Amino acid sequence: MTKMPDYAFFERALAAADNQPATTFDALYHLTQQVVDVKLFTLMSFDFEAGVSARFYSNMPDAYPVSGTKPVNQTDWSRHVLQERRIFVANDIEGIAKVFYDHELIQSLGCESVINIPVELAGNVVGSINCLHEAGFYTADKVKAAEALKLPGAACFMLQERFEQEEVA
Repeated sequence: MTKMPDYAFFERALAAADNQPATTFDALYHLTQQVVDVKLFTLMSFDFEAGVSARFYSNMPDAYPVSGTKPVNQTDWSRHVLQERRIFVANDIEGIAKVFYDHELIQSLGCESVINIPVELAGNVVGSINCLHEAGFYTADKVKAAEALKLPGAACFMLQERFEQEEVA
């Protein structure tokens, strides 16, 4: 049986008034380290109507900055994660290269495995939690444990949405 993570730190961060939404995003990053471990961690939102995705959090902003949007391409990855709502795993650089054009940058950061966790709100996939680590890292047990990140991930995506709406208003 998979041990449930300690959500207390994340809950305190979510309730904090200071430096939001960054405080909560940082807490999800730390929770992810506890649950599955991670070297490179990003949060990506998807806007299907506009056909774009946007990175809104990165623990390595020099390599993976938070800025702009990029097109959401119809690939095996997008079908698997965005349409079928399943966690995607590739445990070697060859598997990553099949779905990510930036595989050389990923490898240069010491990462050769990935797990992408779809985040759903109100019946729609709104984004993904992206975790990368060394080759062979994301075992079946870690993939199962990653399910525990979906709910706190959803809270982060709702918070991001709220702050985006406040910026527009």
